[in-house]
Amino acid sequence: MPILRSTLIALSHNRPLRRFFENSRLGARLNSRFIAGTKLEDALRVAEAVNRQGIAVTLDSLGESVTSSTEAHRAADVYHRLLDSIAGSRSSANISVKLTQMGVEQSPDLAESIVAGLAEHAHATGSFVRVDMEESRLTQITLDIVRRIHARAALRGAVGVVIQAYLYRSHSDVEQLIAEGIRVRLCKGAYDEPLEIAFPRKSQVDVNFLQLGKMLIDSRIYHAIATHDESLVAALKAHAAARAIDPARFEFQMLYGVRRDLQRRLINEGYNVRVYVPFGTEWYPYFMRRLAERPANLLFLARNFFRS
Repeated sequence: MPILRSTLIALSHNRPLRRFFENSRLGARLNSRFIAGTKLEDALRVAEAVNRQGIAVTLDSLGESVTSSTEAHRAADVYHRLLDSIAGSRSSANISVKLTQMGVEQSPDLAESIVAGLAEHAHATGSFVRVDMEESRLTQITLDIVRRIHARAALRGAVGVVIQAYLYRSHSDVEQLIAEGIRVRLCKGAYDEPLEIAFPRKSQVDVNFLQLGKMLIDSRIYHAIATHDESLVAALKAHAAARAIDPARFEFQMLYGVRRDLQRRLINEGYNVRVYVPFGTEWYPYFMRRLAERPANLLFLARNFFRS
């Protein structure tokens, strides 16, 4: 399984494959389970349908590693349009952004300025911006940018960040973020990281995920626990119940198209659930990382592809 995961992550960087799948009917058939569509209107339509089930959403306009400030501002414009549409429709939705899409590799100051602008817009419209975590080489700069934006009095609470449980450093990062009152989405991690900085085995990642999840729930800040693993969900539900922590104080997050049965069950049990809804034409890297993160999705896709 680790070999399959590494192979899928490597393929996520393959440019010829990316061009082929993002521009072919075959690719469109493959991605429909996990991608809301290619246009902003597609994402809003899916968000409305998910909201009708009592489930909130976070919207992600797919795209990574822009090459100019013009591209970064163009990507940000999509999110500003999203925030206006969310406010206009009163959807139960917020947005998730990647710093590489906001120009961090061209200029960290550019990315910080763009995300701060999005946070200002989100605050004004009653929404929220989550900054996704990417490869470990960007972990510290991502945390620094989020912490500086959150430290602005007018933006406190308007921005949060993602922490990846497979990194050794995440325990101390979570402690610091809790101390500063920053909202966290906890996930396992979907990149191929070296043994020097990341737990190599799934069992180790699960143990760390559970420990970090308990820390977040105990903090009483409104955090998000992102997993499809029923055993981890059950353990964290039991922990919250034992501490008499109201389920309304945190939320479970899952990916669009994955474990819809578990999403509905949690809603029926009174827990908050939010679904991560990606859209856009640049979907291939995201799609491949989802397969790498949960290889069972590969079998699921194969069954449904040949059945259709």
